[in-house]
Amino acid sequence: MADIEISKNMAKMAVEALEDRKGEDVHVIDISEISTLADYFIIASGTNINQVQALADNVQEVLGRAGFDTKNVEGYESGKWILLDFGDIIVHVFDSENRLFYDLERIWRDGKLIDSSTL
Repeated sequence: MADIEISKNMAKMAVEALEDRKGEDVHVIDISEISTLADYFIIASGTNINQVQALADNVQEVLGRAGFDTKNVEGYESGKWILLDFGDIIVHVFDSENRLFYDLERIWRDGKLIDSSTL
């Protein structure tokens, strides 16, 4: 992964972009010590398909303007679970039902839950 400070800055921008569009229950999990996938997972919920897509769009726009390109996007059309892979961070935007079903916070509980205000 890249320099942890760069990853941390990307995570902070993603959280701010999610909060700007009223993303709900935004969590940041530091997985840098337990996985080679990324340094951070950011997980958020939207109330409907349109909001889930708007949350994902805003994250891509904010990080894109800062020079961070999306490496992969999955699930955009369905709007139930959108995965945005930026390499060093992975952003998951769910509708409420799928967030409960997949429960990524439980699956990645070995990571460190980070208070987003400390990013």
